[in-house]
Amino acid sequence: MRIKRKAPLMSAVPPVPRRDWGKTGLSIPVIPFGTQGFGNVFGDVADDTAVALVHHAIDLGVNHFDCARCYGDSLRKLGLALKGVHRDRVIVSARLCLHRVLTPLQLDHAGSAEDVIRDVEDQLKLLHIDYLDALLLHDPADMGPVLAKGGALEGALRLKDRGLVRNVGFGMRPHDFHRQALDTGAVDVLLTFSDYNLLRKSAADPGGLLEHAAKLGVGVLNGFSIVRGILTGAPVAEAAARGRWTNADDIARATAMRQWAIDREVSLLDIALQFCLAEPRIHGNPLGNQNVAELEQNIRAVATPLPSDILKEFISANL
Repeated sequence: MRIKRKAPLMSAVPPVPRRDWGKTGLSIPVIPFGTQGFGNVFGDVADDTAVALVHHAIDLGVNHFDCARCYGDSLRKLGLALKGVHRDRVIVSARLCLHRVLTPLQLDHAGSAEDVIRDVEDQLKLLHIDYLDALLLHDPADMGPVLAKGGALEGALRLKDRGLVRNVGFGMRPHDFHRQALDTGAVDVLLTFSDYNLLRKSAADPGGLLEHAAKLGVGVLNGFSIVRGILTGAPVAEAAARGRWTNADDIARATAMRQWAIDREVSLLDIALQFCLAEPRIHGNPLGNQNVAELEQNIRAVATPLPSDILKEFISANL
């Protein structure tokens, strides 16, 4: 009698590693869920798909959601998913988007204190929660108005005094802006982006941003760890088009990195994420998951250590 073999089963998803998020008192997954992934920015994601994805992420331990109005329709969808979820099961960081006016609630491009308060009160209603674990003032064009009396930082701190926001910080790229913010003594968390990954590492320069933040106990999120998907091991031209990434030098280097990984039968995604995890001053690397397969792949990439020599060999290749 011929015995049918069962199809091999996908191994169980391993526990996602977690780190203390600076002085916030929060333990976060090393790959927080960036909600832009289901905001219809890089392809349509239906409401019920987004809700199921959020619930699955929570069950797998990816329970920190980083959201923003400038992430397409993701804020509303996250709110649908959070209905009925016990507040203690999730960590929610949100943005006050200062690079463009997205709503009449924000009357001033720079964001006054009153703008911030109106906007965040409305975000809490959309999210069906009564406080944010963190509020990040996002991409200001000029720090002067933001730090001035009556500016956006004052609004964020007033929300913190009311208990509507537990931690305050900034999400932006210019390191000089981050230094100005850190020097106020009011910053609990920050997000830097596109400055610590396989393509560039300026956030870790001696005397630089990570060093400054660590001395103050500030929690750090690192955006663009996979640079809009071009460091995932997917065909780079396709990933760049999907992620709207046009930097020709980045695309050329990512292509060489992908081939290096293929030649050694290792995952470029694993290399990219574990490279970021090797920096202890970074606590979370937000990733925008569009579906369950991406979510589970990302968890496996951070939870399954590479052979000890692979990262050293990759760095030595100087691609």
